Amino acid sequence: MSSPALAPRLQRLFLTGLLTLLPLWLTWAVLKFVFGLLGGLSKPLVEPGLQGLAAEHPHSLGWLVAPWVQDAIALVATLAVILLAGWLAQRVVGQRLLRWLEALVARIPLANTVYGSARKLLDILQTKPDGTQRVVLVDFPHTQMKSIGFVTRVMREQGSGRELAAVYVPTTPNPTSGYLEIVPVDKITPTDWSVDQAMSFIISGGAVAPGEIPFTPPARQD
Repeated sequence: MSSPALAPRLQRLFLTGLLTLLPLWLTWAVLKFVFGLLGGLSKPLVEPGLQGLAAEHPHSLGWLVAPWVQDAIALVATLAVILLAGWLAQRVVGQRLLRWLEALVARIPLANTVYGSARKLLDILQTKPDGTQRVVLVDFPHTQMKSIGFVTRVMREQGSGRELAAVYVPTTPNPTSGYLEIVPVDKITPTDWSVDQAMSFIISGGAVAPGEIPFTPPARQD
C-alpha cells in the first residue's frame, strides 16, 4: 500500500476511534467529577479515623491509608448521608429536623440568602408552572439563535405593566452554572419539554433531542 493511500485511511480510523471513545470519555469525566465532589465532602471527616485505625493495626488495617481506599470510603459515606437524608425527609422527625435547620440557617446573614435562593430554585424546577411554560427558548446572542432556559418567575414592568419573565439559562454540559436573563414574555418561545428532557438536551450537548422543536415565538394576540 502506498503512503498517499495510507494517510487518508489512518485519518479515517483515527476519527472513527475518536468518535467512538469520546462519549465514553465524557461519561467518565462527568462521573469522576461528580463522585470526586461527593467523596470530597466526607473525606476530611473520614480520613483521620482511617489513619488512626491504620496506625493502631498496621499489619491488618494498614491498607486503609491508601488514597483510593479513603476516596472510596468517603464516597460511600457521602452516599449514605444522602440516602439517610432522603429517608428522614419522608418521616415526621426528619421534617421537624429540617425545619429546625432551616430556621437556624435563616439566622445567619449570608447563608440564609444562599440557602433560600437555592431552595426556591429547586422547588420551582420540581413543580409545574402556572400560566407560563417552564422550559422555554430565548434569543441568544441574537434573534436567529436560541438558548434553553427555565422560567423561574413572571413579573411586570414598572409603568407599562408588560409581562417579564426571569429565565435561568444553564450552560452545557454543566447545567449547575449559568446566567439569569429578564425577558419579555412575548419574546420567549414556549416548549412542551419537561425539565428532565431539557436537562438531557443540555448535558448531551444537543445529542438527545426531539426531531422537531419550536423556534419562533407565538404571535401576539391583542
